[in-house]
Amino acid sequence: MLALGLFPRIGYARVWAKLCAGLAGLSGAGHVVPTVSEKALRELRRRLGPAPFKALFEVVAGPLAQPRTPGVCFAGMRTVAFDGINSLKIPDTERNRCWIGRIWYRLAFAGYPTLRLMCLVETGTRGLLGAVIGGAIGTPGDRDESHLARRLLRLLGSGMLLLADRAFDSASFLAEVDRTGAKPLVRAGCTRKPAVLRCLPDGSYLSHLAGLHVRIIEAELTVRGTDGTAVHDHYRLITTLLDDRRFPAERLIRLYHERWEIETAYLALRHTLLAGHVLRSQDRAGVEQEVRALLTLYQLLRTAMVEAVETRPGLDPDRAGFTTALHAARDQLVTAQGIDPTGNDTADGGQVNTADRLGAIGQAVLATLLPARRLRYSNRNVKCTTSRYHARDDGRPTLSTDIVAIDIAVHAPPLQPTPSARPPHPFRHHPPAPSKPNTPAALTRRQLVTAILLSQPRRDWHGFELADKLHIKQHNMLTQLAEWTRLGFIRRTGAGTYALDTPPPNGPPDYPTDQLTTRSPGVVTVADDDEERGKVQRPQPSQDERPCATTSALHTHPTPEGDTPTASWT
Repeated sequence: MLALGLFPRIGYARVWAKLCAGLAGLSGAGHVVPTVSEKALRELRRRLGPAPFKALFEVVAGPLAQPRTPGVCFAGMRTVAFDGINSLKIPDTERNRCWIGRIWYRLAFAGYPTLRLMCLVETGTRGLLGAVIGGAIGTPGDRDESHLARRLLRLLGSGMLLLADRAFDSASFLAEVDRTGAKPLVRAGCTRKPAVLRCLPDGSYLSHLAGLHVRIIEAELTVRGTDGTAVHDHYRLITTLLDDRRFPAERLIRLYHERWEIETAYLALRHTLLAGHVLRSQDRAGVEQEVRALLTLYQLLRTAMVEAVETRPGLDPDRAGFTTALHAARDQLVTAQGIDPTGNDTADGGQVNTADRLGAIGQAVLATLLPARRLRYSNRNVKCTTSRYHARDDGRPTLSTDIVAIDIAVHAPPLQPTPSARPPHPFRHHPPAPSKPNTPAALTRRQLVTAILLSQPRRDWHGFELADKLHIKQHNMLTQLAEWTRLGFIRRTGAGTYALDTPPPNGPPDYPTDQLTTRSPGVVTVADDDEERGKVQRPQPSQDERPCATTSALHTHPTPEGDTPTASWT
């Protein structure tokens, strides 16, 4: 299980092969490397369950550094921090959804169920003192950070200074922390209005919250960068450290920045170790087992890093690289370093060498120390907020599904006559093509509807009738009629019926609207499409069909706003 955390990208069989890769040379000494199937490994996981890994994590969890290690303590108190993580993705299965539920974000549900994890971290080393797993369905408040943090209060004690954000500023939670003997330093929300009992020389003041005597520190922070940018923010801190001389306000404000070390710990756990991959387990027992094994692996790597750093007095644990320790652990596992079946791994006097005591991980950490931490700041945003793929709903299943058959239908092109070969032109340059006569612009759909309404101005026309005459979908016709009614071109007379807003007093001449749906020569025809404009064919009249002076004609008048031209009769 610990090796599965080291190699999150590969399956059971390949992880087992890496575990046994360095043992091949030991086969000659009577050691036989067993071969195990993936099914056997899965069944073994199921038989073990999460309880052994929970007990193993509780053994390795706890403070890692000595009090004298730089960055671990403040005024003799070990600094620790509470915070939750809500981005550990687990497989999207029915059993996981029944336990975790689905998380709703601003626009939609999350693609994967996400696990809630609450940890108590030593900020100086980023080691884990404890962790609890929460869900979404089941126990009330099982995803509330303060509710989960209360299950870890037993790990606090005197000599600890707790750093926490605004999610833990309730008076009841602070009182529970104070009863453990630890001292809280928590950021308060802007809506809180504490009473001012007494002002202190450093600018802070004393107050009380539900009977708990506290000290409030309010400050305005301005951060300036080398590029000239500046960021301003207001901070309000609550603490039970009432002595302003021993604990000045400015020192406590600078100390509160150490709370972000727990975010760095989650970064190593979520991205460096898991590389953003989804966990493997399909049910609650498997998820809890996998998470406990992952936390145990993380704590073992942190332990090796701290032990290596403490061999050099005055060295800050921040300079130890977690990525270096992770790759060294992978290399050591694959090559089976440190395994000596003869027991000849000690010096002549029976003492273990310093290099052997540190191991391959500690040596690699000391060989590649990080530079001293420098103050930096940047924008906190998500670079890729949406998927670059179009949403496609073609009936495909959500999960991977086996294919039983593939049907292929080849479409042959229609038979067409073979075009005759064109003889070459005798001239080098082709003569210019004759100019085409200007064709009249096609009438718009509103002009055609207006013509139909003008043919019988006293009648109420239903939208379905107009759609049938123009050969368009009824839904599209009703949508356009509603828009034209809103703009004042026509008026609505009833449920789905429309008429002209101001019909002519004498009435228009007869217009062959009944022929709009036919396709005989010499009449108006509309193409069968759903576009905004219909293609209208108007053939030229013959000598006997030319209109006389008394024949009516349909004229179009462009509007000043550049809208679709309106129609009128003359």
